[in-house]
Amino acid sequence: MPHLVRLYIRQVIIGYVLSAVFVAALLWLNVGNLWHLVTHVSVGWIAVVMLWVFNGIIFAGVQFALALPQGHGEDDGGQGGKRDALPVMLAEPVRVSSQQDMRLPQ
Repeated sequence: MPHLVRLYIRQVIIGYVLSAVFVAALLWLNVGNLWHLVTHVSVGWIAVVMLWVFNGIIFAGVQFALALPQGHGEDDGGQGGKRDALPVMLAEPVRVSSQQDMRLPQ
């Protein structure tokens, strides 16, 4: 299996573990009376599963994005990016005649 795929799978697992911890903290701290809502409704477990899955998607994506720049890939000597000077666009006034009739043709 390629190194990048193994890295991605590892980061997704870490993201979903972090999501489980986050959802457990939400329920334990009863944020927005969430614990009462999911325990007193017959389909409250669906809300917990949805919270875990959707937060897992976010946490896995962030975890993978944070893991990429940490030395994975070829070393370019620390000189990344273009060093060209940016052109400076100077604004020039445009002469507009105030004698023109601005009405629409009929």
